[in-house]
Amino acid sequence: MNKLVKFLNEVKIELGKATWPKYDELVGSTIVVLILVVFFATLLGAMDFGFSTFIKRLFEYR
Repeated sequence: MNKLVKFLNEVKIELGKATWPKYDELVGSTIVVLILVVFFATLLGAMDFGFSTFIKRLFEYR
């Protein structure tokens, strides 16, 4: 139990040393991440649809 308490105290100290982003930086980074997630999800969805359509048509003609 002492090891756990010591570990949690050390975690608290290290989190206090961390440099946290300002609110504007946080909002900006969050928007960029959300835009990239939507972009890549759309891209992968389109690629999946294209490849599956191609494979279906490939085996349909045989």
